[in-house]
Amino acid sequence: MDEAGDGPRRSRMIDWDLAVTVGSRVVGDGPAVTGTEATDVVAELREGAVRSTPYVRDFTGLAPPDQGALSAPVLVVDRPGWIQANADGFAQVVSPLVDKLQEKKGPPSPLTEAVGSRITGAELGLMLGFLGSKVLGQFDPFHEHAQESGRLLLVAPNIVQAERELAVDAHDFRLWVCLHEETHRVQFTAVPWMTEHLRSEMAQIVGSLQTDPGRLIAELARRVGDVVTGRTEGSLVDLISSPEQKAVIDRITGVMSLLEGHADVVMDGVGPEVIPSVAEIRRKFTKRRKGVGALDRLLRRLLGLDQKMAQYRDGAVFVRHCVERVGMEGFNAVWAEPANLPSKAEIHDPDAWVARVHG
Repeated sequence: MDEAGDGPRRSRMIDWDLAVTVGSRVVGDGPAVTGTEATDVVAELREGAVRSTPYVRDFTGLAPPDQGALSAPVLVVDRPGWIQANADGFAQVVSPLVDKLQEKKGPPSPLTEAVGSRITGAELGLMLGFLGSKVLGQFDPFHEHAQESGRLLLVAPNIVQAERELAVDAHDFRLWVCLHEETHRVQFTAVPWMTEHLRSEMAQIVGSLQTDPGRLIAELARRVGDVVTGRTEGSLVDLISSPEQKAVIDRITGVMSLLEGHADVVMDGVGPEVIPSVAEIRRKFTKRRKGVGALDRLLRRLLGLDQKMAQYRDGAVFVRHCVERVGMEGFNAVWAEPANLPSKAEIHDPDAWVARVHG
C-alpha cells in the first residue's frame, strides 16, 4: 500500500534513516488483509479522492487550479510509507533551524554530531511510530517535486483498522475520510498563498527559537514531569515557546482550526447526499477521537493532539456560524488574503470575525 516517493536533502544533525527505521518498527503493519483486499482498498481510496473533488467544489465554491497548473497528487500509503513521507517533510522544515544553529554556534564535533543525531533520530522515530498508527490522511502543503506542489496522503491500513473498530460501513467510511482530506487538498490548491503564509509563520518561530540546544533540552526534561503529573495542561510545544513564539502559534492555531473545521463541515455537509450512514459514522468517530487508554491519552497530551481535536470542534463551530451569518460566499472572504484569516480569539468569537471582515 505504498506509493510515497523519494525525500528531500537531509541535514546530518538528525539521523533521518534511523528515525524511519525506529518509527517503522514501532508502528507495526496494521490490520491483516489479503493481497486482493489491499488492492481493492487502494483503488477505492484513490477513486474516492477523485470522486470527492466535485463534491467539495460544489459545496464550498472553491475551485482547484486548471490541470495545467502544479498538481497535488493523491498517494495511498502504508504506515512505513507515511513515516517516510513525514520524515522527508520534517527534513525540509527543520533545515532552516539547523542552519541557524550552525551559523551561531559553529559546526559540532564529529562525535557530538554522530551521537546527537542518533538520539534525535530515535526520538523522532518514536513520535512518528505513535502517530503513524493514528493518522487516516494528511495533506502535506510543503512537498515540492517536479510539477507537484503539495500532496495528499491516505493511510490505507489505518483507515481499514478504524472502520473495523467502529463497525461502520467500509465503503461509506472510506468516502467520508476522502471528503475530509480532499477538502484540504482543495483548500491549498484553490488558495495558492496559503502554503507560503504558513511557511512564513513557521519561519518566524524558527527565527525566535532558543539557539542553545543544551538549555532547550534541559528545560524540556524539567517540565515533562509537569505534563505527566497533570500540574500543567499545556503540551510540549507550549512549554518550550517564548512569548514571541506563542503569538505566532496562536495565529497558526487560528488557521489550522479554520482548515480542520472547514473540512469537517464539508464532510458532514456533503455526506447525507452520498453517504447513507454518515450520522452513525460521525457519532462513533467523534467518540474515537477522544483516545483510548491512559497511555494513549498521555501521549496525545504530550504531542498536543488534544489541542488538535479542539481545532476540529472549534473550527467547525466557527465555520457553521459564519456561513449562517453571511452565507458560503460571504464566508469565502476568509480565503481572499492572509489579513482575512481568523485569529485564535475569533475562532471562539465568530461574530467578531464577521464584523471585522464584513463591517
